[in-house]
Amino acid sequence: MSRKIKSAEELLREETGEIRHLRKFERILIGVIAVAWALFQLSLASWLILDSTKTRAIHLAFAVVLLFLNIPIIKKPKGWLKKIVALNKISIVDYLLAIAGAVSALYIMLAWEGLATRQGAPITIDIIAGLAILVLLLEATRRSIGPALSIIALVFTAYAFFGPYMPDVLAFKGVSLNKYLNQISLSTEGIYGIPLGVSASIVYLFVLLGAMLDKAGAGRFFIDLALSLLGRFKGGPAKAAIVASGLTGLVSGSSIANVVTTGTFTIPLMKKVGYPAKKAAAVEVAASTDGQIMPPIMGAAAFIIAEYVNVPYLEVVKAAAIPAFVSYTALFYVVHIEASKLGMKGLPKEETPRFFATLKGGIHYLLPIAMLVYELVVLRHSPEKAAFNAILVLIAIILISCIRSGLKDKSMGFAKGLFEGLVVMCQGFIAGSRNMVAVALATASAGIIVGVVNMGIGGMITMIVEQLSGGSIFLLLFITAVASLLLGMGLPTTATYIVMASLTAPIIVEVGGLYGFIVPLMAAHLFCFYFGILADDTPPVGLAAYAASAIADSDPIPTGLQSFSYDMRTAIIPFFFIFNTDLILHNIFSWTQGLLVFVMACLGAFSFASAVQGWYITKNKWYEIPFFLFATLVLFHPGSINKYLNIPDSNRYLVYLIGLGVLGLLFLEQKFRAKRQTA
Repeated sequence: MSRKIKSAEELLREETGEIRHLRKFERILIGVIAVAWALFQLSLASWLILDSTKTRAIHLAFAVVLLFLNIPIIKKPKGWLKKIVALNKISIVDYLLAIAGAVSALYIMLAWEGLATRQGAPITIDIIAGLAILVLLLEATRRSIGPALSIIALVFTAYAFFGPYMPDVLAFKGVSLNKYLNQISLSTEGIYGIPLGVSASIVYLFVLLGAMLDKAGAGRFFIDLALSLLGRFKGGPAKAAIVASGLTGLVSGSSIANVVTTGTFTIPLMKKVGYPAKKAAAVEVAASTDGQIMPPIMGAAAFIIAEYVNVPYLEVVKAAAIPAFVSYTALFYVVHIEASKLGMKGLPKEETPRFFATLKGGIHYLLPIAMLVYELVVLRHSPEKAAFNAILVLIAIILISCIRSGLKDKSMGFAKGLFEGLVVMCQGFIAGSRNMVAVALATASAGIIVGVVNMGIGGMITMIVEQLSGGSIFLLLFITAVASLLLGMGLPTTATYIVMASLTAPIIVEVGGLYGFIVPLMAAHLFCFYFGILADDTPPVGLAAYAASAIADSDPIPTGLQSFSYDMRTAIIPFFFIFNTDLILHNIFSWTQGLLVFVMACLGAFSFASAVQGWYITKNKWYEIPFFLFATLVLFHPGSINKYLNIPDSNRYLVYLIGLGVLGLLFLEQKFRAKRQTA
């Protein structure tokens, strides 16, 4: 394996907490804790009944313990720090921090009855425990995902205490230490709030399902299946990368994991058929980043959106469906344009996997996903029950596959086959727990910000943001988008969404209403979510771009810029579904109407991609760009011009004909021009 691919895997190991090179007994200890966490979460979904406070406390305790045992205080010590920070063992200090973190996280559960009777008047031990979990959580979060979220939480905390001393426009009545701790550490309004609750009850099971699928070998199956379908077409490996990343994104909440899982195979193939290294890496980044907008997991945020908007989880899936599929379809179009520009061909037949052989060899990997969809859509079971049953199916598949392999191999037999299956299952449990550490810590730390906002700062933030936007919904959306991109450079997607949704989603709805735009709360939340995702490939920080460039041997900053140019087709979608709620199927219950909106939105995305990439049938002329942008507007938002044409809103879909006509004329004009150029 090359040095470059190793560096990409290092990024993934940092994200999942595999920093230290541990001794055997330490690996066993961490493995036992990780498996215990998985068994606890599976028990909650089946037979164990605990109230939400206990569930959240235990969930956070597991995350904090695993973090301190896995990640040292400094990830890459240099010079004299190497003598202090050991990467080949767990230090005594980190053992003590892990124990202290577990005890302080569990304190709210152990002392809940007492806390309830003295609410608002904590005693000394309450204050010590509240401060301890606050400090240890912020340090654990810093080690896990970097300093950004911890710093933001500290800034909000400082503002809560020093508000009375701020200038008039920023002045806040302030809080006492008792009130702050009661809100943040000793109740379910802060650290132990809704985000951590969703992480504990639902998100863990979906992340576990994805990790177990990966350990079982589903990742390679998805890649081979995509290559067997698309590898021989023009730019086939790039199109296969999109499908593989989309399938991986169904059960993965990490763009970096998507890049490393699929990009290791697809990026070299893209380079082989003619994609420059930068563009090959950028395609993988764009596809992997968009994996987080693909239901059902959506980077773990789908379930939190459902809680915040107070709708069933399937309503979030319904709202996210058209934007996600439009984005992926448009990326297909973008890579087709790039292949056309470069005159590429697909892979030779002998180098592409055979479809039916590939499907036959891995169809069992699709069964857990099919089970998940069946449980959610047909039986309408809760997300946690659906994920639990899908995991049971996957466990059965793993054990049966390994036992069959053992029976075929006479040197193994039934017992060794069963043992191998149990090992794979435990590896999945350990990987799932590792992957969840960052999510659990991010949701808990984001809860600090949410708790401070709910202490009265929210109204002031609303006023400040309204003043900055001048009451303009367009400027407000732009400010939210930029702020989400900036925050997302240092935060994981879920944390970015929680922070921005808490601060700006209600303001988007309110300001929109003042100026005649009825913005559903769902649209506002999805807007914040989308721009948090796009930060994953936004230079100079976008870690997904760094991982892909390490594999492709390209420069990370140009790779990030290229991938962001590809992702511009995704960036326009949130702006359009704010003003055209048909795109999130708001108050649409007809399949034919939904399909019409989807097809027209795809064509609108194609039109925009042609304008940005400078190519349609042939290279664009400068004067064609406004026509592409006009067609984009009409096809994404027909209601934007129907009032100028005196067309009733009930007949707004007739406006689609104008957009189709413009695209058709551009097609004929460029077709004619291309023929003249080749004549």
